[in-house]
Amino acid sequence: MENAPVCSTAPSSEGAALQCPLMAQIEARSLTKTFRVPEREGGLAAALAGLLRRRYRTVEAVAGIDFTIAEGEMVGFLGPNGAGKTTTLKMLTGLLHPTSGRATVLGYEPWRRESAFLRRVSMVMGQRTQLNWDLPAMDSFLVHLAVYGVDRSAGRRTLDELVELLDIGDCLRKQVRTLSLGERMRCEICVALLHRPAVLFLDEPTLGLDIAMQARIRRFVADYNRREGATVMLTSHYMADVTALCRRIIVIDHGRILFDGALADLARRLAPFKVVTVDLAGDLDGYALERLGAVLARGFRKATLRVPKERVAEVIGRLLADLPVLDLTVADPPVEEIIAQVLDGRGAPA
Repeated sequence: MENAPVCSTAPSSEGAALQCPLMAQIEARSLTKTFRVPEREGGLAAALAGLLRRRYRTVEAVAGIDFTIAEGEMVGFLGPNGAGKTTTLKMLTGLLHPTSGRATVLGYEPWRRESAFLRRVSMVMGQRTQLNWDLPAMDSFLVHLAVYGVDRSAGRRTLDELVELLDIGDCLRKQVRTLSLGERMRCEICVALLHRPAVLFLDEPTLGLDIAMQARIRRFVADYNRREGATVMLTSHYMADVTALCRRIIVIDHGRILFDGALADLARRLAPFKVVTVDLAGDLDGYALERLGAVLARGFRKATLRVPKERVAEVIGRLLADLPVLDLTVADPPVEEIIAQVLDGRGAPA
């Protein structure tokens, strides 16, 4: 099956712009996954009754979603726990078969698990491991290269390059179970990229890592996307991952897509206000900030306000005229707050 050219909705540095023609690397059409889950009441009597007649309920984890991701895009796939994110990624990597609908990745139906497909995709799950815990990391790397049939010399060059970029030279001869969480996650990313996949699925790749290690992995993923032209689909509860890597986001909840578009566009449409922070040379001395906007934080010489967009110029003028201002910044609200508006329906886009 051949990929069809599509237009990316990812914005350029100048704003939203169509980029055509690009190849559709990931497509989902009415993709649905339901599970039949056993249930019973608590207590001995209910347990005994359950032996004779089990009751089930149907859980719709993914409810007929549609999207297309173009070649080279990095897309954030966001939603609360239980929204259907991981289930969707498992269908797109072929780990689960959908109940209905269809999907293609690189032109292949993922659940057929064809060798040509498996050689071109990879998945990193922050809560799962591809490494053998009882062996040194190097052994897992060599096994991976052999399983994927990577040319020996080419595979060794790739391995050496990834070891240097991820700074895991000291980890190669250590038993995986002895590695720190940060070391293990860098090794997980290394093994996932040894066969140079064209499509990379990242499910919570920075889960549990400290801020410095999160930033390091984000830089590496961005560099890999830039050098290899790889398509990346990322789920994360750390909004810094998404804002650093993704221009486009898909928001999902209860198995349904609530928003699909540019991250910057979501902020413009759902946040009709700005956050103004002011640093002062002197104390506020009871200055009535409430007249200017909602006070988010207030200290002796610093304050943060939420101001309607149409009043920003007026408020800045008043602050500069009334107070000894050392520094003043105007920013969009935190992305977490904007996403929360989508999820609770207060500001879902039309």
